[in-house]
Amino acid sequence: MNDSSPCIRLCTLDPVTGFCLGCGRTGAEIAGWIGMSREERIALKQVLPRRLAGLAARDGRCLVQQKTTR
Repeated sequence: MNDSSPCIRLCTLDPVTGFCLGCGRTGAEIAGWIGMSREERIALKQVLPRRLAGLAARDGRCLVQQKTTR
């Protein structure tokens, strides 16, 4: 997995979870992305598909399915 930003420019934070509906990160994670190490970025990107799936399962408000990069 690479450490590029998972942002897909659909930046809307879910009011319940605080997760971005586009990439799955929290506001703090988005703001802190630039200061994260490569390892931290990769670790965070590994949990994002589960977060987005949880949003979609909860109420269908997750509009985009994140691509998996290997």
